[in-house]
Amino acid sequence: MTDIGKGAAIFGCAGPVLTPDERAFYRDFQPFGFILFARNVEDPAQLRRLTADLRDAVGRNAPILVDQEGGRVQRLRGPHWTEWTPPLDFVRAAGANAARAMYLRYRLLARELRSVGIDANCAPIGDLITPNTHPFLKNRCYGADPAVVSAIGLVVAQAHLAEGVLPVVKHMPGHGRSEVDTHHDLPTVHATPAELAQQDFAPFRALNHLPMAMTAHLVFAAYDSKPATQSPAMIKVIRDDIGFHGLLMTDDLNMQALQGTLAERAALSLAAGCDLALHCKGDLAEMQAVAGASGDMPPATRRRAEAALAARSLPEAIDTAQLQDELSAMMDQNA
Repeated sequence: MTDIGKGAAIFGCAGPVLTPDERAFYRDFQPFGFILFARNVEDPAQLRRLTADLRDAVGRNAPILVDQEGGRVQRLRGPHWTEWTPPLDFVRAAGANAARAMYLRYRLLARELRSVGIDANCAPIGDLITPNTHPFLKNRCYGADPAVVSAIGLVVAQAHLAEGVLPVVKHMPGHGRSEVDTHHDLPTVHATPAELAQQDFAPFRALNHLPMAMTAHLVFAAYDSKPATQSPAMIKVIRDDIGFHGLLMTDDLNMQALQGTLAERAALSLAAGCDLALHCKGDLAEMQAVAGASGDMPPATRRRAEAALAARSLPEAIDTAQLQDELSAMMDQNA
C-alpha cells in the first residue's frame, strides 16, 4: 500500500459499518485520511474492522483520526476504553506532577487508540484559558500560563508519538479568547498583535515542530475580518509568526462559525492556505460537495502530508501495567 492519497480532505463516515456507497466514494476521491466519532464506535472488534475497511477502501495505510481528549470530548468510552476526566481537572488534580501525569495519561490513551487502528489524535491543545473562555473549551485546556501549557503540550505530543499515534495540535493560532461556542457562532478576538504574540501564540510556537495542526474558527480583528481558517493573513501568522510548517487542517467545516455552503467553506479555507478540509458529519452528499471544492492536494501540501506520515512509527515497547501503576500512585498522592 502507498502512504498518501490525492484528495485534499479528511472525511468521517456515517456509522459503525462502512457502506458500499461510502467505499466507492473514498476509492474514487482518495482523501488524505478519515476521522471517527462516537457514532462509529461500538466495541474494539467492530472498530478494528471499520478502521481496516476504511484503509482497504483507499488501498493504503491512510491515517485515521479521532478526538480523544478525555472528559466531554472522548469518542471511545467505557466499558471498553478508559474514561478520563477533563484535561484541566486532571492537570489541577496532578498538581506539581502535572507534566509527568499528562505524559502517562496520553501514553495509555494513545495505546488504546493504536490497538484499534487509530493512528492520529486531535491533541494536544495549545489554547490558553482566559477569564472569558467559553465553557465548551475551558476544561479541555491545560492552563492559563503559556509556559505551563507549552510544557504540557509538548509531553502530550511526545506521548502520542511514542505510541505511534500522530498528534494534531489545536486550535491554531489560539482559541482561548473565544467567548462563544464556534459550533454555533463566530467569535471575534480584539487583543493586540503584541498581546497575542506574548500569550496566545506562545504555546503554538513551542509546538511548531509537530507534524499536524488544526485551525481555529475565530476572527482576530487586529489582522483580518475573516475567520482564521479562511484568512490568508492568519494562515501567514501561523506559518511565519508561529513558525508552523507542518500539515494544516481546518476545524470541522460544519461548525456554524463559518458561513456559506460547505463547498464555499472548503474552497475559501484551502485558498487561504489550509492544506486539508475537515468534514466530520459523515453525510455522503455533503462529503461529495466538499470533495468537489477541495480537489487534489497541490505539490506543497503533498510534501507536508508525506512529512507528517513519515512521523508515524511503531510503538515503543513499554510495560502498560507499570505506566498505570505509576499514574495511579501519582494521582493518589495528590488526592
